Amino acid sequence: MRITERRNPASEGIDTMSAGEIVSLMSREDEKVVVAVRSAIPSIARAAELVSDVIKRGGRVFYQGAGTSGRIAALDAAEWTPTFGIDPDRVVALIAGGDEALRMSVEGAEDRADLGAGDLRTNGFSDRDLLIGVSASGATPYVLGGFACAREVGAKSVAVTSNPGSPFQSAADVVIEVVAGPEVVTGSTRLKAGTAQKMVLNMISTAAMVLANETYGNLMVGLTAVNEKLTNRAVSMIREVSGVSAAEARGALAEANGSIKVALLCTSLEISPDESRLLLKRSDGSLRAAMAAAAADECSG
Repeated sequence: MRITERRNPASEGIDTMSAGEIVSLMSREDEKVVVAVRSAIPSIARAAELVSDVIKRGGRVFYQGAGTSGRIAALDAAEWTPTFGIDPDRVVALIAGGDEALRMSVEGAEDRADLGAGDLRTNGFSDRDLLIGVSASGATPYVLGGFACAREVGAKSVAVTSNPGSPFQSAADVVIEVVAGPEVVTGSTRLKAGTAQKMVLNMISTAAMVLANETYGNLMVGLTAVNEKLTNRAVSMIREVSGVSAAEARGALAEANGSIKVALLCTSLEISPDESRLLLKRSDGSLRAAMAAAAADECSG
């Protein structure tokens, strides 16, 4: 029997506990997730490297899952654009049963491997892309069908599961097993398994974007300022790095067409937006490398 389907001895009497006892038990069980994730760090890091490489080469990242796993994957995919400024067309979340399954259960869809492969083909999945398949059991046919498609077209793939020795183990290039034991409510993998998935996907996407030069230090300089909150955040970053006034930062951001990297180079180096874009292009999009190149040019001049 899969670990995620076993009964947890610690919670066998959960229906006799008070609210405080129940949530205390859940908190203790959740601590096991952190330990389990830590043990999977090497494979998580390898996954982040693969994702970063695909993004740098202009490929797309696909997420696939069913039920809770699919919803958690879709949540991570949705954050790439506002956080790092990645074109939304380059991050695709596919869930068994389609978008309707994001809000309610679509029974049976996860049991069809042909749908998993078909959804990828419909979206033009190719060897330039990468698939991240997520399933607590590591045996969801819909996701296994996706992995088979990825192998067929020669694309890299990453599997995230909470069960050791599952069918996922031989289905993907990188397999991330985060084994935190049975759930507090037997088989309810929205609990520890879901928490583990959220942590792992956070790590993969964040580390990949740092490697892809979408941060400067720990500042998210690739973000898209699509509302007032994010615009204020962008202005704050420009002021902190360049030391300019709020008005100057807003003006530079506007002249840079919303690009924080360009605005930072304009204000820090006192160069034009066009010069800033050229410097970034020569520096592989890295703001730190662009700053260093400009300093080196100044010294040599």
